Amino acid sequence: MNSVSDRWSPAPRDPLDDTLRLECGVYGVFDVSEAATITALGLHALQHRGQEACGIATFDGQRFHTERHMGHVGDAFTGADLVQRLPGMAAIGHTRYSTSGGSIIRNVQPMFADLAAGGVAIAHNGNLTNALTLREQLVEEGAIFQSTSDSEVILHLIARSRKRKIVDRFIDAMSRIEGGYALVALTNKKLIGVRDPLGIRPLVLGEFQGRYVLASETCALDIIGARFVRDIEHGEMVVIDKDGLKSLRPFPAARARPCIFEYVYFARPDSVVNGRSVYEVRKRMGQRLAHETPADVDVVVPVPDSGVPAALGYAQEAGLPYELGIIRNHYVGRTFIEPTQGLRELGVRMKLSPNRSVLAGKRVMLIDDSIVRGTNSVRVVRMVREAGAKEVHLRSASPPLKYPDFYGIDMPDRDKLLAASKTLDEIREFIGVETMGFLSVEGLYWAMNSAPRDPVNPQFTDHYFTGDYPTRLLDREIALGRNEQAERQLSFLVGA
Repeated sequence: MNSVSDRWSPAPRDPLDDTLRLECGVYGVFDVSEAATITALGLHALQHRGQEACGIATFDGQRFHTERHMGHVGDAFTGADLVQRLPGMAAIGHTRYSTSGGSIIRNVQPMFADLAAGGVAIAHNGNLTNALTLREQLVEEGAIFQSTSDSEVILHLIARSRKRKIVDRFIDAMSRIEGGYALVALTNKKLIGVRDPLGIRPLVLGEFQGRYVLASETCALDIIGARFVRDIEHGEMVVIDKDGLKSLRPFPAARARPCIFEYVYFARPDSVVNGRSVYEVRKRMGQRLAHETPADVDVVVPVPDSGVPAALGYAQEAGLPYELGIIRNHYVGRTFIEPTQGLRELGVRMKLSPNRSVLAGKRVMLIDDSIVRGTNSVRVVRMVREAGAKEVHLRSASPPLKYPDFYGIDMPDRDKLLAASKTLDEIREFIGVETMGFLSVEGLYWAMNSAPRDPVNPQFTDHYFTGDYPTRLLDREIALGRNEQAERQLSFLVGA
């Protein structure tokens, strides 16, 4: 029998892959004309949350319709016939990132099941930390799974609930799952949204032409001209139907701990997450970074694109010129084949190009949002030096990443995280810069306009920096008990 890690850990990453990826964005509309078109627009705004696959499910009053595709939203859901392909006035959508090797159509969402109470389509963002345990129990009871997604676990739990009403079935199912998640579901009469009890993954409520919209981020409301109403609260379930919206609080009360990495990297800068402007928070990160790790330099240069707001804040606070010393090519996709080290270097040049007029002869301060393995930083620094920079200094607008994630972020094993095994000076030497600096955890909380971090009850989910996980990690604990490779992220989006 295969071990837990064989079956459920992500496929091996390229050792030079130095990017973090969030698994999924979700969207839902109810009682609007051309619901599929509205949903496609919303997914387009959420493309940054998942670029490998996308899907939409609609209900036309009699039947459900679904389309799921590999690739980008703009390629999959275009054409004048979209409304004919996906008719109906209610829809949910999903945009997805999967780990390498897991991009297969059977794992693409929304997932649909025809239950005794009627059809149900689900789109889910995040990871369940007990999904493997639940799945094994369900399989022992005779359940047959068609995918390796934890979203299908939720469908089976709903199907097996003994409750009569569909909303009660949802509550029954959600009471058994653990982890960080935001979920939208469509039945033949309702649009349902649920956010995990700690509010780790985001979900917002909007209003469009007098009707409700659910989305992972406010930028997906803006694209259709919807009005932001409020965040779905942690542990809240909203049920939207012809009678309006009903809010339920079916889970035990808990203190909110939203994911702080949404502000560091994942959310779009024009989004407002949990009442905070992502752009303003990132600027404040740079401002605090300028105080915590100053340097004698000539120019501040962002590593595009996510390093831009922090670099602006750093430059303004330090009274230094801000320049675009690195230009990003936005027309490079993710399918570039990089089989050798030499071609990997060319791949970086395809995406990022040095602006020699800014860099030559200067002492350059590079600002990046975060540093994972450090391999990308090495290549960027080399490129900047080759463009004539006299000195290169590097700052990370987030604290050092030291611990893996189990709530939906595709993050390397701990032994692959640069800051988990190296001192600050060793990191500086590895990357090849004159000075190296990270924002402190206290500085990050300051940037959030938050009180200082409470070590007993932290205000945010910040385990990637502190090792303080907000929930029980049941699947990992079981794997550890079996002496299996539990340190690896237990992703449930990996195909065979």
